[in-house]
Amino acid sequence: MRRHSLHAIVIGLVLVGWPGHAAPEPAKPEKSLYERIGRYDGISAIAEEYLRTLRADPAFARFKGRGADSLRRAKQMLKDLLCEMSGGPCSYPGRDMKTAHGGLAITEAEWAGSMKHMTNALDSRHVPAKEKQEFLALIEGVKGAIVEGGR
Repeated sequence: MRRHSLHAIVIGLVLVGWPGHAAPEPAKPEKSLYERIGRYDGISAIAEEYLRTLRADPAFARFKGRGADSLRRAKQMLKDLLCEMSGGPCSYPGRDMKTAHGGLAITEAEWAGSMKHMTNALDSRHVPAKEKQEFLALIEGVKGAIVEGGR
């Protein structure tokens, strides 16, 4: 019986830690990309800057035909999409990317130009390199549904 008691004490010390020694703290889970890029305010600023520079670029003139209300809606949809994609609490209520961009005949060159504008928007918000890479990778993930003949 005495041997069993000693065995139980040793197991207990192993499980809870030796006296005077703190048990190692469990690793904290990494924050979501959404959290690391500034939550909704960060997403909103990135989307606003992206759309501002994209609309000013003559290479994207064919996409300018929107009224003020339509543009506000498009901005909100982009913010919701980016928020959801980056792990935020938003829910994107729009159509899937293939349906939303069907018939626009978006080219590889337009995709590359768009990604340049997104990269610049991330840079303007001083998004760190790791987060910028993760964010751009999320967007690249939908390329095949947006670019005609894309991946």
